Amino acid sequence: MKKLFTFVVFIFFVQVGYSSYLLIPMDETKQKNHLKAYGIAYWVLQNEIEIEWLLNYRGGSFLIRYYKDIEKECVVRGVSFELIADVQAQAIKRKIADPEVNQEVIKLEKFPKIAVYTPEGKMPWDDAVTMVLEYAEIPYDKIYDSAIINTVLPKYDWLHLHHEDFTGQYGKFYAAYRNAVWYQNQQSETEARAKRLGFNKVSQLKGGVAVKIKEFVAGGGFLFTMCSGTDSYDIALSALNTDICESMFDGDPADRQAQSKLDFTETLAFRNFTLKTNPLEYEFSNIDGTYVRLRQRIPESEDIFTLFDFSAKWDIVPTMLCQNHTSVIKGFMGQTTDFHKEFVKSNVLIMGESKALGTARYIHGTLGQGQWTFYGGHDPEDYQHRVGDPPTDLNLHPNSPGYRLILNNILFPAAKKKKRKT
Repeated sequence: MKKLFTFVVFIFFVQVGYSSYLLIPMDETKQKNHLKAYGIAYWVLQNEIEIEWLLNYRGGSFLIRYYKDIEKECVVRGVSFELIADVQAQAIKRKIADPEVNQEVIKLEKFPKIAVYTPEGKMPWDDAVTMVLEYAEIPYDKIYDSAIINTVLPKYDWLHLHHEDFTGQYGKFYAAYRNAVWYQNQQSETEARAKRLGFNKVSQLKGGVAVKIKEFVAGGGFLFTMCSGTDSYDIALSALNTDICESMFDGDPADRQAQSKLDFTETLAFRNFTLKTNPLEYEFSNIDGTYVRLRQRIPESEDIFTLFDFSAKWDIVPTMLCQNHTSVIKGFMGQTTDFHKEFVKSNVLIMGESKALGTARYIHGTLGQGQWTFYGGHDPEDYQHRVGDPPTDLNLHPNSPGYRLILNNILFPAAKKKKRKT
């Protein structure tokens, strides 16, 4: 009888072991490293194991069928996890399924192929997205103008635009850095690249790249960008047939009627904006809300933005993109910090805003079969990042809610069911 009891107990624990789950909590107090948790999720998908993303449950936790190798990987990367039995996992999902509970279970089935549009050297900026990709150990490919013009984008599911100026005005750094070696090299190299690719001007090259990216989104791709990669991209789309660059940028004067010739039907996010045509002004247009906080003398401690609370069962996309352990995020500046709402198109979804300033920080939209997200600001953990400042050490910010928003976007395409056109 004793041997039989021992055998039954052994079988019970074997069954529990094989039917158990690994829960990666994403709430504020139970997760040691939120950022690397996304890397674990991506690694699991790479190994063809399905993940369930528990939207609004403990900060957007991940539920994975238990495998010893996943447990080991969590330990190696310093990611907190909990082992739970099958009955516990099912109880969690039953609770989430309650129509009165603002939570949902989303299956992640395939890892997205990621590309970052970025120049070699990245002068004069580092880039928050590439930093967090590398910190979370999520692989990506670097591509730039030649690859996009030569139609490499259909290979990828997700594209990020490094801090970039798509208008052909070299970031409008002319006033402060026109004598800097890096600026002069950047201008000459970009002009040479434009010629090699069959364009007469850099603005025409960047416009051609912008069109290819727009086609990528319309075909089912996902576009993410921050800082000046947001408004300068839309400005370039609005000015595809108009010269908005002064002679120090492209050798001839801008069209004096450029403002009236902008085509806002071509843009993704913004409309009815006014260009900043002074080449000595470090600003592209009146979309950007950077100087509002300066004029109102908003201190860093009070510069925050708030995420909207969406219905997890009905508004699944914005719910996924807003998963976090807090709804209040500390602000951070950039060449484009946030967006004046009056210039945001009516069909664009605002997911995060500064109530005090009346600006949108985090916006999302669709185009054709694809989707895009614009996120204002440069570095979520460096309030006023300046040229020459050292890159942020994410080992000091493993639980950054601002960086979590970037990683939500990276993981989001894993839940998409429809195949993208190529």
